[in-house]
Amino acid sequence: MILVSCRQDVNRLSLAGEWNFALDPQDVGLQEKWQEKILDEIVQLPGSLQEQGKGEDVSVTTRWTGQIVDSAWYYAPEYEPYRQDGQVKVPFWLTPDKHYVGVAWYQKKINVPSEWEGRSIELNLERAHWETMLFVDGRQAGECTSLAVPHRYILDGLSAGEHILTLRVDNRMKVDVGMNAHSVSDHTQTNWNGVIGDLSLRVRPTLYIDHVRLDPDAGQKKVLVRVCLAGKTDSADGELLLQAENSDGTPVGKAVRLTAEKGNQELKAEVDLGDQVRLWSAETPDLYRMRVTLNTPQGADEQIVSFGFRDFRAQGTRFEINGRPVFLRGTLECCVFPLTGYPAMDKDYWKKIYGKCKEYGLNHVRFHSWCPPEAAFSVADSMGLYLQVECGAWAEVGSGLPQDEWIRQEGDRILKEYGNHPSFCLMAYGNEPSGNRQADYLGKLVNYWKQTDGRRVYTSAAGWPYVPEADFWSTMEPRIQVWGAGLNSVINREAPRTDYDWREIIRKDMPTVSHEIGQWCVYPRLKEREKYTGVLKAGNFDIFEASLRKNGMEHLADSFLYASGRLQTLCYKMDIEASLRTPGMAGFQLLGLNDFPGQGTALVGVLDPFWEEKGYVDGKEFSSFCSQTVPLIRFPKMVWTNKETLKAPLEIAHFGTEPIQQAELEWKVATADGKLLKQESLSVSVPLGNAVQIGEISLDLSEIKEASKLVVSAGIKGFGSCNSWNVFVYPVEERNENSEIYITEKLDSRACEELSRGKSVLWLSYDALQSVKDEVAVGFSSIFWNTAWTRGQAPHTLGVYCRADHPALASFPNDGVSDVQWWELVSRCRAMNMNVFPKDFYPVVHLIDDWFTARKLGVLFEARVGGGKLMVCSADLQHDLPSRPAAAQFRRSLMDYMASERFQPSRELDLKVVESIMNNQK
Repeated sequence: MILVSCRQDVNRLSLAGEWNFALDPQDVGLQEKWQEKILDEIVQLPGSLQEQGKGEDVSVTTRWTGQIVDSAWYYAPEYEPYRQDGQVKVPFWLTPDKHYVGVAWYQKKINVPSEWEGRSIELNLERAHWETMLFVDGRQAGECTSLAVPHRYILDGLSAGEHILTLRVDNRMKVDVGMNAHSVSDHTQTNWNGVIGDLSLRVRPTLYIDHVRLDPDAGQKKVLVRVCLAGKTDSADGELLLQAENSDGTPVGKAVRLTAEKGNQELKAEVDLGDQVRLWSAETPDLYRMRVTLNTPQGADEQIVSFGFRDFRAQGTRFEINGRPVFLRGTLECCVFPLTGYPAMDKDYWKKIYGKCKEYGLNHVRFHSWCPPEAAFSVADSMGLYLQVECGAWAEVGSGLPQDEWIRQEGDRILKEYGNHPSFCLMAYGNEPSGNRQADYLGKLVNYWKQTDGRRVYTSAAGWPYVPEADFWSTMEPRIQVWGAGLNSVINREAPRTDYDWREIIRKDMPTVSHEIGQWCVYPRLKEREKYTGVLKAGNFDIFEASLRKNGMEHLADSFLYASGRLQTLCYKMDIEASLRTPGMAGFQLLGLNDFPGQGTALVGVLDPFWEEKGYVDGKEFSSFCSQTVPLIRFPKMVWTNKETLKAPLEIAHFGTEPIQQAELEWKVATADGKLLKQESLSVSVPLGNAVQIGEISLDLSEIKEASKLVVSAGIKGFGSCNSWNVFVYPVEERNENSEIYITEKLDSRACEELSRGKSVLWLSYDALQSVKDEVAVGFSSIFWNTAWTRGQAPHTLGVYCRADHPALASFPNDGVSDVQWWELVSRCRAMNMNVFPKDFYPVVHLIDDWFTARKLGVLFEARVGGGKLMVCSADLQHDLPSRPAAAQFRRSLMDYMASERFQPSRELDLKVVESIMNNQK
């Protein structure tokens, strides 16, 4: 295939288009000298071979790149239909159309213009995966193993006319960066093979610019410019011109001229932009350009480098941007690109990603164990995001293995390629390392980076270890659910409250950023499957839907999604607000704002993998508790009685561009239907920072005579959304329960006798179920990450779902989903497994099961049994009711309902079916 020159740029030839191609699964190409042969298949580059139908069909023998913790798919009978050839679907991540790990060869004829003859020609492969080896006319011209930066080859001495480029690409694990690292794994982007982004040839002058480093000094309004030259530096000289410009190209300040003398490979000079320089930050992403022009007798070379004036540093326990405190409100980006299986190289998609981050109140993105392409940095510069970049590893380090040196070199390459971007503010080796000498190795690596490039802050790794050389500490401790906590976490162990923080956990000698907080799951959005029109398909969702259908609940999928989504949102609110309440804390990193499709299927996002809403929360609500200015209330509890006065301190977290001066803060308490109970306005001035005490909210609850949901809200006019919390108030009343209703803790002979007489029976089954082996661990929170990857860590449920208007719940205000009042019930509850009940029989209150098992689980159901009417509740409604007002109110609501004419169960069950909850807990 002959390449035609692009006339718009006579110094550049695009190589996009058809390439000859051959797979080399046995890795015999080098031995058989395929570089000297003409390959006969055709593919398109840029692109991956997988997206063009090349590779192998997925099967039980597929060599995945990534750990599979739960291997049940390979042997369990329920997965047998999904292991069949041509019908393969896996539950642990998205299923690719094709899979290939090994060597592939790509080949293209080029036509070198006569005016290029004998000059240096640069081949640019913007992103290759993974190792490339280049041959020109059968002779090796070099190789590269970077995962993060373009693979560039300098071709010297080519004659005019036809030449053949042959590229050997090997996506096997060339260096052990870790099979789960998002730079290589099938968990997210896939272990693809190919070249993406810009593929081009560019002719260079005899002496040319290799790279430019800019060190802006925000205080002095100057830029130190370092220009490294390449080519024939010993035999050529020229003139270097440095001109700062606004982003529209208009000059700023005076040009600086330098002489490039023979033998001098680096030139440097200060460029003064004057007094009117605008500083770069997330709120004010003002950019400049440096035009660097090299003029030589043999021709000119030019680079235009975008930059910003910003000073991002650690100061005490905080970060500062340009001298003011900044709080990182971040999410992870784990290289999730379901349509292509590789990262987006265009700016438009990054605008979509960062636009959603901004809409949801975030200012920071951590690239988990990978480094994004140029487009991601460029868009972050223009939109205002603080980026944490990593060297593509999740590995053993410090043991003297090859990855130790590769990581250091990859860090050098990343800093050289992307270091001028103002958005590039933080850097780490990668994620959660292993190795006995990890701290020593990473401490030295951090020191090396700090000495090499002081334009950003550095830490050892995301998660651990602490090293004193670091600029900041990334740790998983400051969050409401840590790995392995199960039901012993603060959100599950303790009744909901908002008066705690992490001040005893964060370090006092450097900033602390909480690592991967959240990880709260939501039920699969099955309608999402239609979006998977590219190389990856949501076969896992097909499996989950089949499990739901088997138990007669497929029609409840959307309801389970919404109910679990509202609980997920509440969990994220609790996590984020705890960080914002912590004095001196530096930030958090969510896992995550969007879903993570791998590691067993971790549906932890309020957005799907395409960065789109799922229908239960939007950016306006999310940013009400996640933005630069957030009112916070330290509630000692969220459930009250009408014998109390609701009192709680009110404070502000404010990390804007300047302090708030004489603004109006308003707080109010209203009923669920909007009736205002109390409102106060305060004139406030708020400095930059958090834990800024404003005052106290107070409301006498004695006038509330019925069980009520109240909405407490607070906001500063002109500064973001109003934050709000639901609290619940229950009357304290002594009343006798209806003696016509037989209340029992066992389905004993008297209960059966009462039913046979047509009476009403309330079976409180909590104590009886204590003796039954129960594999369902019920907690208040949603599932953490997912049970397949965590080996079944508790809880195993995704909250409650019910009809809010069911008459049994008429005296128990609720929205049909989990809220803080449900904690008293689900924290002392046994899930009733109702799989053997009729398929079309459903509980009044569902416990939403893990999507892997999709069991029909209930807390409350009613039925006609043996001629009578039976209500069964597996939450504890027997014990400690004076100190559990929500549970006491739930019991009152059931008793009111059962004593009324409305208690007319529509379905009849055999007694043996009811008794099955005692032996059907698997």
